[in-house]
Amino acid sequence: MILEGKKGLIVGVANKMSIAYGIAKACKEAGAELAFTYLNDTLLKRVEPLATELGSDKIYKLDVNNDEELANLKNSLEKDFGKIDFVLHSVAFAPKEALDGNFIDTTREAFDTAMQTSVYSFLALTKAVLPILNDGSSILTLSYLGGVKFVPHYNVMGVAKAALESSVRYLAYDLGKKNIRVNAISAGPIKTLASSGIGDFKMILKWNETNAPLKRNVTIDDVGKSGLYLLSDLSSAVTGEIHYVDCGYNTLGMAQIDKDIDGNTILEWEKIK
Repeated sequence: MILEGKKGLIVGVANKMSIAYGIAKACKEAGAELAFTYLNDTLLKRVEPLATELGSDKIYKLDVNNDEELANLKNSLEKDFGKIDFVLHSVAFAPKEALDGNFIDTTREAFDTAMQTSVYSFLALTKAVLPILNDGSSILTLSYLGGVKFVPHYNVMGVAKAALESSVRYLAYDLGKKNIRVNAISAGPIKTLASSGIGDFKMILKWNETNAPLKRNVTIDDVGKSGLYLLSDLSSAVTGEIHYVDCGYNTLGMAQIDKDIDGNTILEWEKIK
């Protein structure tokens, strides 16, 4: 198996609909030994059964904005595993009010929260675990098209994803000399706990399904397989990349005036509400 004998850290699993779960499942099926983190006791009740299902009893408390907990995570991983081979960062947050209305109305507090939790956490996590990463390790984070294009209701999170993607490139350069790779997956819209806070999300799913070249939405299993590729030695010469897993939607310059999968003519956004 591709990841036989490899050990990895999964940060950001919330439930079975999580993209992080899809990637963790693919890695487990490929032979990896996994460790997980949880934010608080409420999320522990969700993460623990998933970790057990995936054969792990290594679950650590982690608030990515807490430097002490990041240091404790590194120490715990070192004690339990020695060294690890890959890290998945699947953490993003912005206050709900910052994902509605106009971007120009984003408050300073909401902007800072989004950037700290969704972007700086990637840098902080990477720095914390760097001493225990094996030669040839891989680090992966998750982005979205809203980081490079306007997407309705994404607002400050789009700006955060843009910064996250830039961070991938800068970290890839920094860590390349250590033979550690850094990449991101930009997945298409998926119905997850995080996406539930985005306005008109059902409409976004329908729009993508109608217009993507593959005429469907991406699944966590699709993303899981791509995550496995980027976290394994199969991608040994790939770093600093934003890998799209969105059924080809990112390749479009303009939606075609056509009929949707139900045979209805698509002329404008409002038609598919």
